Amino acid sequence: MQGTETVFDGYQTINRVRSAETQVMGAREQLRNTEQNTLLSGVTAYMNVLEDTAILDLDNNNVQVLQEQLRETRDRFTVGEVTRTDVAQAEASLASAQAIALSAVATLQAAVATYRQVIGDQPGSLAPVKPIVRPLPKTLPEAITISQVEHPAITAQLDGVDAAQLQIKIAEGALYPQVSVTASASNNYDVNITPGMKALQAEIMGQITIPIYQGGAEYASIRQSKEGLTVQELRADSTRDQIRQNVVAAWGLNEASVGVVRAARAAVSANEVALTGVREEAKVGQRTTLDVLNAQQALLQARTTLVQAEHDQVVNSYSLLSAIGRLNIPTLGLAVAEYDPRVHFDQVKSKWIGLRTPSGQ
Repeated sequence: MQGTETVFDGYQTINRVRSAETQVMGAREQLRNTEQNTLLSGVTAYMNVLEDTAILDLDNNNVQVLQEQLRETRDRFTVGEVTRTDVAQAEASLASAQAIALSAVATLQAAVATYRQVIGDQPGSLAPVKPIVRPLPKTLPEAITISQVEHPAITAQLDGVDAAQLQIKIAEGALYPQVSVTASASNNYDVNITPGMKALQAEIMGQITIPIYQGGAEYASIRQSKEGLTVQELRADSTRDQIRQNVVAAWGLNEASVGVVRAARAAVSANEVALTGVREEAKVGQRTTLDVLNAQQALLQARTTLVQAEHDQVVNSYSLLSAIGRLNIPTLGLAVAEYDPRVHFDQVKSKWIGLRTPSGQ
């Protein structure tokens, strides 16, 4: 029976363990980033269905209004109040509105399919969503500072830098002396000399291996690891700059959305008043059928713009929260079970043997 134990290997084993733990920390940050992206995709898919449903309702309502407009125009043509041109204009507007409504149906179907893919279920009666306000920072500099410290994409890259530094130490360990101890024991029986006599032999032997030169592979590995560290540091800096750019862009869009929604609501109110006035003026011959159709189209466009602006305001607020690195289950207060990666790590970190995973596979 013989056993060999490594006593010293240039700290390679210790640094490999530390490197593995650092990679686990980096994977956790990547998981956090995936959580952010998934939540943002869910919010976007939800809002897209709301937006496309509202636009389809507007288009369908517009078709009904234009159908009534066409009927009235034909009645007035019968009594000689308008010309055949007015009827043709009303017919053209109705046909165009019907085509737009059919296109809106296809757009909504695509949004529902995306919702099904992201959420995992068909959308039912979706409630309106308000933009996030309270969890957001008060100023842009504060948002940038938070993102540089908390964003999981940055912290994952920094863990990668730590792992790259440990890879250098692992490579340098190959130049250190290697110390090992070998112990062996055996029982010898010799029935030819003295029956029943046995001899027990045991020995312990220490071995020191000092690397002198092995073709330069170790030195090349160290240089490669140092270059890898430089690359990882550049990636971390690039990620910092990218996240900062994302925060600035998201902040600008979120700030602008408030004004856009306010302007869109004002435009809807003004166009409603204008359409009412044009219709009344058309009844006494001061406006043409084309004027009424143009006013109706302007109101439809204003209402559509308002729906899109409200959609963008909600999505932009969530995008800003994601850009600073705080779009997660605790911040949103979601009533769902939160996955804790530390549980699985604690279950496997001290397992020396065994093929089964904690889930039993």
